[in-house]
Amino acid sequence: MAGLLVLATSLSGLIPSVVQAKGADSPAPVGTIATAQLPPQGRDMMTLIYQGGPFRHDKDGVVFGNRERLLPANRRGYYREYTVRTPNERSRGARRIVCGGLKPTAPDACYYTDDHYASFRRIVQ
Repeated sequence: MAGLLVLATSLSGLIPSVVQAKGADSPAPVGTIATAQLPPQGRDMMTLIYQGGPFRHDKDGVVFGNRERLLPANRRGYYREYTVRTPNERSRGARRIVCGGLKPTAPDACYYTDDHYASFRRIVQ
Protein backbone atom coordinates (compact mmCIF):
# COMPACT_ATOMS: atom_id res chain seq x y z
CA MET A 1 0.00 0.00 0.00
CA ALA A 2 2.82 2.41 0.86
CA GLY A 3 4.40 1.63 -2.51
CA LEU A 4 1.21 2.68 -4.28
CA LEU A 5 1.17 5.93 -2.36
CA VAL A 6 4.76 6.67 -3.36
CA LEU A 7 3.98 5.75 -6.99
CA ALA A 8 0.85 7.91 -7.01
CA THR A 9 2.76 10.79 -5.43
CA SER A 10 5.56 10.58 -7.98
CA LEU A 11 3.16 10.30 -10.91
CA SER A 12 1.05 13.25 -9.76
CA GLY A 13 3.77 15.66 -10.89
CA LEU A 14 3.53 14.33 -14.44
CA ILE A 15 0.07 15.78 -15.04
CA PRO A 16 0.27 19.41 -13.90
CA SER A 17 -2.63 20.61 -16.05
CA VAL A 18 -5.22 18.53 -14.22
CA VAL A 19 -6.42 19.61 -10.80
CA GLN A 20 -8.36 17.15 -8.69
CA ALA A 21 -10.82 17.80 -5.91
CA LYS A 22 -8.98 18.56 -2.67
CA GLY A 23 -11.73 19.85 -0.45
CA ALA A 24 -14.40 22.48 -0.18
CA ASP A 25 -12.36 25.13 1.66
CA SER A 26 -11.08 26.95 -1.41
CA PRO A 27 -11.03 26.31 -5.15
CA ALA A 28 -7.89 24.73 -6.50
CA PRO A 29 -6.22 26.36 -9.48
CA VAL A 30 -7.47 24.93 -12.75
CA GLY A 31 -5.12 23.73 -15.50
CA THR A 32 -5.70 24.29 -19.21
CA ILE A 33 -6.44 22.30 -22.35
CA ALA A 34 -6.33 23.66 -25.89
CA THR A 35 -9.51 23.39 -27.93
CA ALA A 36 -7.57 21.29 -30.45
CA GLN A 37 -6.72 18.81 -27.66
CA LEU A 38 -10.36 18.17 -26.79
CA PRO A 39 -11.82 14.92 -28.09
CA PRO A 40 -13.71 15.42 -31.39
CA GLN A 41 -17.02 15.27 -29.51
CA GLY A 42 -15.79 18.07 -27.22
CA ARG A 43 -14.87 20.27 -30.17
CA ASP A 44 -18.31 19.59 -31.67
CA MET A 45 -19.96 20.56 -28.38
CA MET A 46 -17.99 23.82 -28.24
CA THR A 47 -19.35 24.70 -31.69
CA LEU A 48 -22.90 23.93 -30.54
CA ILE A 49 -22.46 26.03 -27.39
CA TYR A 50 -21.50 29.10 -29.43
CA GLN A 51 -24.37 28.41 -31.87
CA GLY A 52 -26.90 27.95 -29.07
CA GLY A 53 -27.60 24.32 -29.95
CA PRO A 54 -29.35 22.17 -30.85
CA PHE A 55 -28.30 19.94 -27.97
CA ARG A 56 -28.81 16.19 -27.80
CA HIS A 57 -29.57 15.88 -24.09
CA ASP A 58 -32.28 17.65 -22.09
CA LYS A 59 -29.75 18.45 -19.36
CA ASP A 60 -27.41 20.27 -21.75
CA GLY A 61 -27.42 23.95 -20.85
CA VAL A 62 -28.79 23.48 -17.33
CA VAL A 63 -27.28 25.38 -14.41
CA PHE A 64 -24.15 23.80 -12.94
CA GLY A 65 -23.98 24.44 -9.20
CA ASN A 66 -20.18 24.13 -8.75
CA ARG A 67 -20.81 22.15 -5.55
CA GLU A 68 -17.31 20.71 -5.84
CA ARG A 69 -16.01 24.30 -5.63
CA LEU A 70 -13.23 23.60 -8.11
CA LEU A 71 -14.19 26.41 -10.48
CA PRO A 72 -13.86 30.10 -9.61
CA ALA A 73 -16.65 31.22 -7.28
CA ASN A 74 -19.60 32.93 -8.96
CA ARG A 75 -23.26 33.44 -8.25
CA ARG A 76 -25.73 30.63 -8.87
CA GLY A 77 -26.75 30.45 -12.51
CA TYR A 78 -23.38 31.62 -13.82
CA TYR A 79 -22.22 28.14 -14.91
CA ARG A 80 -23.99 25.80 -17.35
CA GLU A 81 -23.05 22.21 -18.17
CA TYR A 82 -23.03 20.34 -21.46
CA THR A 83 -22.55 16.65 -22.24
CA VAL A 84 -19.54 15.58 -24.27
CA ARG A 85 -20.67 12.38 -25.93
CA THR A 86 -18.56 9.30 -25.23
CA PRO A 87 -18.53 6.77 -28.10
CA ASN A 88 -20.20 3.45 -27.22
CA GLU A 89 -21.56 4.88 -23.95
CA ARG A 90 -25.29 4.39 -23.43
CA SER A 91 -25.63 6.97 -20.66
CA ARG A 92 -24.40 10.56 -20.71
CA GLY A 93 -21.02 9.33 -19.50
CA ALA A 94 -18.52 11.31 -17.43
CA ARG A 95 -17.33 13.92 -19.91
CA ARG A 96 -18.70 17.46 -19.65
CA ILE A 97 -17.99 21.02 -20.67
CA VAL A 98 -18.99 23.64 -18.12
CA CYS A 99 -19.18 27.25 -19.33
CA GLY A 100 -19.60 30.40 -17.29
CA GLY A 101 -20.97 33.74 -18.30
CA LEU A 102 -24.08 35.87 -18.50
CA LYS A 103 -24.83 34.90 -22.10
CA PRO A 104 -24.72 31.13 -22.84
CA THR A 105 -23.69 31.64 -26.48
CA ALA A 106 -20.81 33.95 -25.49
CA PRO A 107 -19.28 32.38 -22.37
CA ASP A 108 -16.55 34.11 -20.37
CA ALA A 109 -14.76 30.78 -19.86
CA CYS A 110 -15.35 27.07 -20.48
CA TYR A 111 -13.91 24.09 -18.62
CA TYR A 112 -13.55 20.43 -19.58
CA THR A 113 -13.88 17.44 -17.25
CA ASP A 114 -13.51 13.83 -18.30
CA ASP A 115 -14.00 12.42 -14.80
CA HIS A 116 -17.47 13.73 -13.90
CA TYR A 117 -16.44 16.89 -12.04
CA ALA A 118 -13.49 15.45 -10.06
CA SER A 119 -11.14 17.73 -12.03
CA PHE A 120 -11.39 20.54 -14.58
CA ARG A 121 -9.18 22.13 -17.20
CA ARG A 122 -9.91 25.56 -18.65
CA ILE A 123 -10.38 25.43 -22.42
CA VAL A 124 -8.08 27.83 -24.24
CA GLN A 125 -7.77 28.61 -27.96
